[in-house]
Amino acid sequence: ILQPTDTPPTCSRHPPHRFRSLRLIMQGGNTLAIAGERATGMEVRTQNVTAALSVANVVKSSFGPIGLDKMLVDDLGEVTITNDGATILSQLEVEHPAARVLVQLSEMQDKEVGDGTTSVVILAAEMLKRANELVKNSIHPTSVMAGYRLAMKESVKFIKDQLVVKTDKLGREIGMQIAKTTLSSKIFGRESDFFANMAVDAMHLVKETNPETGKTIFPVKSVAIVKQHGGSAKDSRLLNGYVMFGGRAAQGMPRVVKNPKIALLDIDLRKTKMAMGVSVVVTDPKKLEEIRQREADITKERIELLLAAGTNVILTTKGIDDMALKYFVENECIALRRCKKEDLRRIAKLTGGTVMITLADMEGNESFDPSMLGVADEVSEERIADDDYLLIKGGKTQRACSVLLRGANMHMLDEVDRSLHDAMCAVKRALESSSVVPGGGCVEAALSIFLENFATTLGSREQLAIAEFAEALLVIPKQLAVNATQDATDIVAKLRANHNAAQTDATKAELRRVGLDCISGKIQNNLAAGIIEPALSKVKMIQFATEAAITVLRIDDMIKLHPQEEGQ
Repeated sequence: ILQPTDTPPTCSRHPPHRFRSLRLIMQGGNTLAIAGERATGMEVRTQNVTAALSVANVVKSSFGPIGLDKMLVDDLGEVTITNDGATILSQLEVEHPAARVLVQLSEMQDKEVGDGTTSVVILAAEMLKRANELVKNSIHPTSVMAGYRLAMKESVKFIKDQLVVKTDKLGREIGMQIAKTTLSSKIFGRESDFFANMAVDAMHLVKETNPETGKTIFPVKSVAIVKQHGGSAKDSRLLNGYVMFGGRAAQGMPRVVKNPKIALLDIDLRKTKMAMGVSVVVTDPKKLEEIRQREADITKERIELLLAAGTNVILTTKGIDDMALKYFVENECIALRRCKKEDLRRIAKLTGGTVMITLADMEGNESFDPSMLGVADEVSEERIADDDYLLIKGGKTQRACSVLLRGANMHMLDEVDRSLHDAMCAVKRALESSSVVPGGGCVEAALSIFLENFATTLGSREQLAIAEFAEALLVIPKQLAVNATQDATDIVAKLRANHNAAQTDATKAELRRVGLDCISGKIQNNLAAGIIEPALSKVKMIQFATEAAITVLRIDDMIKLHPQEEGQ
């Protein structure tokens, strides 16, 4: 009989805070019952699949260019209006552990690729549903999982061999098309040209080449997004430089500083006070004035250290009082107080500076090394709408740019922010991996035909699982058609017929690029029509969805402990 232990055992695989000893109670005779509930086998599998499907059903209608938006209201009454799968699922408070796997899945896709968060959840749920049907028909889950893994490997191989189009020679146009495809399903789908242009320009402004490997990278984090409501979405603009909220700390400071030396501080530049709990016993009242004077002098000495190093722009996360401002105004410096630490970290990366937590050196004295200063081309204060912003142009180590978003209200701005982020991530992935695939259900339809033919070549049980995997992939074009108010059965049949012809008849190889146009409901060559996605997005989607489906499918026993009552 296990007794609840006071100090839970620890081991490398189960950290102590995750470990909870099972409480077992002796019931009549030698039967052991757990103080909780236990579901096993088919029952737990059906529960898990139902939970996963209910999560997927929430985001299904927001999928594709004609997808609808969701309004989410939290317990404080805060409203979020979005059709971004990852945002919807992160706002839901999902209790069921298997459904939570799908929520984490969409977060993973968002982190890795930035786009395709809705499709990955829909696909994983469909795979689970079909796997569960196979298990009901007395096929062992291990065979299903082996089949799924094999199908995933073959799918990725097929995408890379047959469907990928290399983009080295396709230039800027390709970035525009990728961004437009991603933005078409967002709140301002009709304005996608304007924002696609902005996303591509932003990514090209922050382009970097690694000197050692020669690889080009596009860091999305170097693009700062500033939201200012008022005006229309078309008034949004791209600024070359890093924009930071907040104006100069005093009116006497200059508005523009050329070739600035930037000090990034996490230090208070106010009159130094005694630390809490320190009391000084003064016997001579004259000494009191000296203490006050010394308090002021400590800050003055710190400021003199900064100015002696050639600093002319000071950014600090703490406060600056009037006495300190006087010195900065006299020396024609720009000083900003109460900056966000996140901003300072980004500026440090951009200008090659170091954020200083203290001025103390190894000897116990205070000193400031000029090598800690950041360098840029220009720092200026600009008034944007009703607020003052600090604009830092041209960094020492890398480029940065900022997007100023305008819109009618904050809900709109938040959604535009999320959409633009997705578009920039998609452009980054396509340009870095320099490979794209046609969109509009093209990849899924092609894989479905390929896997069905591949399944028939196998003489083992995995054949059934691969055939189901192929069927599950069709949920993507089906859902696109349903959301676009088209006849899904008819469209999927046409798509499959075209892809089958492309894979069996060498003269019709061009048909392998056909996909669905959701606006007109016609089948067309999506590569020529400019409906394209990064190849990485599709590969990761299939990998993540398969892994998630397998994770949930492996579970055949769920034990839920009752909370321990007080006084037991």
